[in-house]
Amino acid sequence: MNTMFGSHVFNDAVMHERLPKETYKALKRTIELGESLDKNVANVVANAMKDWAIEHGATHYTHWFQPMTGKTAEKHDSFLSLTDDGRAIMEFSGKELSKGESDASSFPSGGLRVTFEARGYTAWDCTSPAFLKEDKVGVTLCIPTAFCSYTSEALDKKTPLLRSMQAINKQALRILRLFGNTTATQVTSMAGPEQEYFLVDKKFYQQRKDLMFTGRTLFGVPAPKGQEMEDHYYGSIKERIAAFMKELDVELWKLGVSAKTKHNEVAPGQHEIAPIYTSVNIATDHNQLIMEMCQKIALRHDLVCLLHEKPFAGVNGSGKHNNWSISTNEGTNLLNPGKTPHENTQFLMFLTAVIAGVDDYAPLLRLAASSPGNDYRLGSSEAPPAIISIFLGDQLTDIIEQIEEGHLTDSKQRTKLEVGVVTLPSFLRDTTDRNRTSPMAFTGNKFEFRMVPSSVSIAKANIMLNTIVAEKLSIYADLLEGAENFNEEVAKLLQNEIKQHKGIIFNGDGYSDEWIVEAERRGLPNIKTTVDAISNYNRPEYIEMFEKHKVFRKSEIISRQEILFEEYEKVVNIEALTMIQMAKKEIIPAVIEYTTILANAINSVKLACKTADTSTQEELLERVTKLLAEVSKKLVELEKAQQEAKEEDTFEKKAFAFRNNVTKAMSELRKPCDCLETIVAEKYWPMPTYVDLLYRV
Repeated sequence: MNTMFGSHVFNDAVMHERLPKETYKALKRTIELGESLDKNVANVVANAMKDWAIEHGATHYTHWFQPMTGKTAEKHDSFLSLTDDGRAIMEFSGKELSKGESDASSFPSGGLRVTFEARGYTAWDCTSPAFLKEDKVGVTLCIPTAFCSYTSEALDKKTPLLRSMQAINKQALRILRLFGNTTATQVTSMAGPEQEYFLVDKKFYQQRKDLMFTGRTLFGVPAPKGQEMEDHYYGSIKERIAAFMKELDVELWKLGVSAKTKHNEVAPGQHEIAPIYTSVNIATDHNQLIMEMCQKIALRHDLVCLLHEKPFAGVNGSGKHNNWSISTNEGTNLLNPGKTPHENTQFLMFLTAVIAGVDDYAPLLRLAASSPGNDYRLGSSEAPPAIISIFLGDQLTDIIEQIEEGHLTDSKQRTKLEVGVVTLPSFLRDTTDRNRTSPMAFTGNKFEFRMVPSSVSIAKANIMLNTIVAEKLSIYADLLEGAENFNEEVAKLLQNEIKQHKGIIFNGDGYSDEWIVEAERRGLPNIKTTVDAISNYNRPEYIEMFEKHKVFRKSEIISRQEILFEEYEKVVNIEALTMIQMAKKEIIPAVIEYTTILANAINSVKLACKTADTSTQEELLERVTKLLAEVSKKLVELEKAQQEAKEEDTFEKKAFAFRNNVTKAMSELRKPCDCLETIVAEKYWPMPTYVDLLYRV
């Protein structure tokens, strides 16, 4: 494993070995200190990268970027060049490494690019190492890049993420200087996203148009056994699944992705993979690779990986817990409370910035956790509620209360865990329990943002976290940099902030009805759907904050809001059209065939024996035909709602129409169809059931 890990990555060790000493130092200064990269340095790096890639069998390279589709994109170019005498040589220049060009109008731009203004650029992100993708097509050198328009607006996820990292770095260093740290030169936000997913058999997947077109089942009745026995979570992994996981680990390790943990999740057919912490930029790139490799490798095992947040009704959906913290280049985690957090004023300053930022900008975090699929997951028994709150646990809550009261004296200490068996080891328990219902939970030395959808990039969540914390740190630095008595001003600042923002702290059951009432009393927003969340994006105070820290321009925010409205409309429209097609071409014909067989059976029995009791068959026929009529009625209503929603004249109006009317009509159509699935004989039902999908793997 030691030789395998990172073998397909142009990482620091490879650069140190292959680059001239001065070139290596110059590149490291660019990566670590943000110095501009000299053209000559880029040429040397490009040549070394090309030689390394060719030695591994590569013939092509691509600028690998993350447009607003939420997926990754790549255009492949070969290293091939021709000499004047017609010979072929392999070349790769610093210019080709540093800059690429793409048709920006063909990707979502929210109006920033139109067809006749098509030019867009990809720019090498040297802070995320290049890597090799290897498959049946061959080996390709992938260069992580940002993607921007001709007029320099960000058209991707990476550019604003890198900007937000610069923002929190700048403001965190200001705070560190106030506490006497003069040696740290960089503060980096870190992430460790846990990825949940489902695996289903490929042959059943290919018989379900809803899974193929939308990633989730639009019809389907829960299996007789779901997750109620709680035996799948951490259960023994099936051999077929284990073989997939083994290959996934190997392929990810080659790419330098530190796949660490794998296990069965709560729902049947559901699993999880989690990597080791790294910077949010690399973590974002790695999570995109994890999603891509999960889907690619699953197919090699005749499986299909489902990343949708709620592929199956009645069982757990999938999320992506985003574990977030901030660390210095000297190795100090600024969210590590230490053994005596009441004495760690620097930690308390950063903790308070998170608390205040989450409270003031909760709608932005709710937006970061929004997607059409996540609307079916949030608030259910496997996901946090839509109300943003923070769980701190007993120790930190006690310290927060002491700060509010103005006498910070002690910290609750860890106690020994005794289980009553002498042969078992005793150890210190954590200072707090876990709270699985909290959207934003402090878990020892980091915050776990549990609301992130399983199918989307983690970039948006980390952009929001970085920016709102940077904003709070900048306010604190402005207040403290001119303070006559630093310690007194810090104490006053912390006390005022806690008094103002303590309402965001909640350590109880986020699933309870009482919490909804209590959250409303505290003034916490309850933003229930994606469309509502998108509507908050362009609030003036948010635009002001993003522009202040140079994370987004106003035009970029407006464009992203339009893209999100359009995406919601498109996703629900595809789902509606898929339901209509499945109902018309599969369910209704199958039920008609079944009713015909029933009717013929009744007539045959009566013909054979006039006194025979056919009441059971007749009752069944009557029930099925009534449900069939209901399907026909609800189908017409869905078609009407879909057509009317499409006729709205803006993406925002379309999105609201699809949410208010189309999703409701879809739910109404599903009810009689699912009821029919429980009645119609199995051999006549036109698609694989939940039993097939979740248990026949």
